[in-house]
Amino acid sequence: MTRQEFLRLTVAGLGAASLPRALAAAPAYDFWFTRLSYQSGDWDVDQRMPASVITALIDYTNLRVDPKERVVALADPKMLTAPFCYLAGHKLVEFSAAERGNFERYVRNGGFVLVDDCNHDIDGLFAKSFERQMAAIFGPRALRKLPNAHPLYRSFFKFPGPPNTGLELNGWGDDLVHDYLRGIEIGGRLGVLYSNKDYGCEWDYDWRNKRFLAEDNTRFAVNIVMYALSV
Repeated sequence: MTRQEFLRLTVAGLGAASLPRALAAAPAYDFWFTRLSYQSGDWDVDQRMPASVITALIDYTNLRVDPKERVVALADPKMLTAPFCYLAGHKLVEFSAAERGNFERYVRNGGFVLVDDCNHDIDGLFAKSFERQMAAIFGPRALRKLPNAHPLYRSFFKFPGPPNTGLELNGWGDDLVHDYLRGIEIGGRLGVLYSNKDYGCEWDYDWRNKRFLAEDNTRFAVNIVMYALSV
């Protein structure tokens, strides 16, 4: 079952009566960028990043892409209908009961969340607190290193592994630069992709010169979305 099929089944399972009319109907887009807000921390980081990813998808693919970012609270059941979600920040991540329940239900039932650690402080507050949440939900060994042979790196463009960024100062609070990403797989399918590279800052757009600041990394965003939609 692909995530598009998951999306349709999720909407059906929730029931049209429990969803706004626009969500109960068939989606008009193949992809929409959903940013997850959460009660703790600072979720509204890298505010131009979604526009950059959306532009790349329009330029490189034939997807029907919603041109506007959607911000949905993690505690809101509407997030369960998104084919792709983005969660980031610098500070504490401490899910409420509703946030934790939706995150687990979404991932276990086929959803995809890109989580980007924007914290360049040695204390690694975002990383440490987010990893505690994942351990509590999915188990202490759920987050694992992704091999460079993972299908993610060839889902659209070909990459030898995760591209580095010019903004990466340290890893997940350990003051090291890592050459891999981590993730949580459910039933052989990646449900959480966890980055310490601050892709949100790297995937920016130079509006004055109308060019991507990091074209290769923006292409990697296309890979992530295409993997999320097709697997």
